[in-house]
Amino acid sequence: MASSLTRDSASTAGPEKTFLGHPRGLANLFMTEMWERYSFYGMRALLVLYLSASVAKGGLGFDTATAVAIYSVYNAMVYLLALPGGWFGDRVWGARKTVAISGTIIMIGHFLLALPMEISFFIGLAFIAAGSGLLKANISTMVGHLYRDKNDPRRDGGFTIFYMGINLGAFAAPLSIGLVGQKVNWHLGFAMAGVGMALGLAFFLLGFRNLAPESSQVPAPLSDTERAGLIKKVLVWLAVAAVAYGFVGFSGKLSIDWVLWPLTILGLVLPAWYLIRIKRDSDLEPVERSRMSAYVWFFVAAAVFWGIYDQTGSTLSLFAEHNTDLSLLGWDFPASYFQSLNPLYVMALAPVFAWLWVALARRGKEPSTLVKFTQGLVLVGASFFVMMLAQAASAGGVKVTPLWLAAVYLIQTVGELTLSPVGLSLTTKLAPQKYASQMMGVWFLAVTAGDSVIALLQLVGAPTDTTWWFASQGALAVIAGVAIFMYRRKVQPLMGGVH
Repeated sequence: MASSLTRDSASTAGPEKTFLGHPRGLANLFMTEMWERYSFYGMRALLVLYLSASVAKGGLGFDTATAVAIYSVYNAMVYLLALPGGWFGDRVWGARKTVAISGTIIMIGHFLLALPMEISFFIGLAFIAAGSGLLKANISTMVGHLYRDKNDPRRDGGFTIFYMGINLGAFAAPLSIGLVGQKVNWHLGFAMAGVGMALGLAFFLLGFRNLAPESSQVPAPLSDTERAGLIKKVLVWLAVAAVAYGFVGFSGKLSIDWVLWPLTILGLVLPAWYLIRIKRDSDLEPVERSRMSAYVWFFVAAAVFWGIYDQTGSTLSLFAEHNTDLSLLGWDFPASYFQSLNPLYVMALAPVFAWLWVALARRGKEPSTLVKFTQGLVLVGASFFVMMLAQAASAGGVKVTPLWLAAVYLIQTVGELTLSPVGLSLTTKLAPQKYASQMMGVWFLAVTAGDSVIALLQLVGAPTDTTWWFASQGALAVIAGVAIFMYRRKVQPLMGGVH
């Protein structure tokens, strides 16, 4: 993926010392992201298992539907908060300060989870969601700041190294945090996640001098009037929420549903409102509005994909715990170990796909964006048809071979590599000029919408341990993929020359 442009070393940022030929700050951001992802995926590997484990086993004892709903809402909020996270970096604190504050919030959240109290657990979960949203939107921006020349040939390679840190952290986390959490003590596992974030924060703070000066700047700071107005609005909404929940609390009817339902509805309404707001903006050129009409198709398709894909840590994790023989060739392992399969597959297959697209493009045979989206949806749908078979095979309390889940994760990863990078690239191509930066946050809202749909299904009582659950969603994904393929000749002209 490296650019063929001639290297101009005088145009790049950073001190003379390098990290694998890149600005020194890349090492600090790599370690920060690796340890942050270690904490994030380590905790997530335990989350639904801890929520659904009986109190006698040290868990919270929620029923399966509630546990999956909590997991889905939490995941939805992480991606929803990436949008205001980017706004904070651009208008309030700057990227560097935002990452430092968000890392601290995440670390506190994990250590709150480590306390054996239900109230501290949910406060900690809120901290982690808020901190992850703030960090996610800003740390990648800081990688870009290291290369002052946007045509620096090292730029793509730098992001490749950075994203390798994500998968290394995600791979190692379930193998260590999952093992300790499930086999020793849940709260000790959560504490390990806190230690991981503390290490990431330490690497970040110690590497301040290696980061680009732009990372400390606030690109479009709020005026005093805007700041005062914003604070007033926040205080008003906080007061409304406090009064509403105080009333419910005093009535004795306060339950977890009073949190899950509003957040689920927010996760569905806000993405729709944001897309409509952009599409109807009178400042947009006709071609930009047309492109946004095309983007809605891809957004809905992505929401279907992520709603299914993100169940790797919820319904599939529970299937691993209750319906899978957790031994292979005489080796026993905890259910959370399955969460390491996706990053392992990504590290193995991502270079293959990068080579494949280039090779096909040279022959004029690379699939179009629409076809790649179709492939991704059909594959994730196929993975749930495999899960349907696995669920049927586990009827009557039979423990099925772990190879079922290994195959499901492999199919989903291939689908992810087909759809996710393409979706990111497409978002930048179809984005109106006025919303060029914000559109990456809009792409994350597809995850929010998909996870919110799963949460909604759980809140209305849809069972997750049936062949119907997997078959219906598998069919929905395949139908969505086929619909995009069938209507490609109508969608393509709306894309305004983007292929």
